[in-house]
Amino acid sequence: MTAPAGTRWQQTAGRTPAAVELRGVSRHYGGKHAQVRALDDVSVAFAQGSWTAVMGPSGSGKSTLLHCAAGLERVSAGQVLLGEHDLTAADDAELTALRRSEIGFVFQSFNLIASLTAEQNVTLPLKLAGQRVSAKAVRQVLASVGLDERRRHRPRELSGGQQQRVAIARAMVTRPRVLFADEPTGALDSTSARQVLRLLREMVDGVGQTIVMVTHDPAAAASADSVMFLSDGRIVDHAHAPSAAEVAERLARLEG
Repeated sequence: MTAPAGTRWQQTAGRTPAAVELRGVSRHYGGKHAQVRALDDVSVAFAQGSWTAVMGPSGSGKSTLLHCAAGLERVSAGQVLLGEHDLTAADDAELTALRRSEIGFVFQSFNLIASLTAEQNVTLPLKLAGQRVSAKAVRQVLASVGLDERRRHRPRELSGGQQQRVAIARAMVTRPRVLFADEPTGALDSTSARQVLRLLREMVDGVGQTIVMVTHDPAAAASADSVMFLSDGRIVDHAHAPSAAEVAERLARLEG
């Protein structure tokens, strides 16, 4: 099913409240004589407790959408709502506070601090937010990703999959409204990737975590509840609970 440019897409049927919503969002780079439209009038609502994969050809606007939805980039036009918070109206201090409490972000490159243990890496967002650090809570979140026994290990002592699970624990320790993940399995071998995807699935099914994930991998996308496809900065297609083969076929059509 193809979605006409500029149309609104609610990725979960019914009246489930949106965890994050983009309304007519555009993001432009460069001057008016050499302007690039990374996002072009995108409207989409991601329901609470849902997992959405975002796919598209290189340069389609996937990462820009993720960064705008997470308040990491300012939009050129439109509105971004994170629950009751309007990110487009927030000043830098408000955005920083929201990113430390309401938003979790997981990167492909893990972004762990090499000199800190897994436990210290997970604790860091709480300290930056000025929150009291509960050793019990930190151990619980590490246990939830299967790494309690590795809590005193530094990143170099962990496998790639274990490092990504530490990064997920770090993103989740503040209990964010939305977890944004940018190619979370892109740097992992197939076994580690499956472990991370299984963990994300458990987070959605077990505690109702909302996840918005950019990926280039059809198998990773098929683990989500639904897949949204971008091309030239616009939503052009979407699929509910597709197979990896169906995702690959739709992506190939866009790239052809």
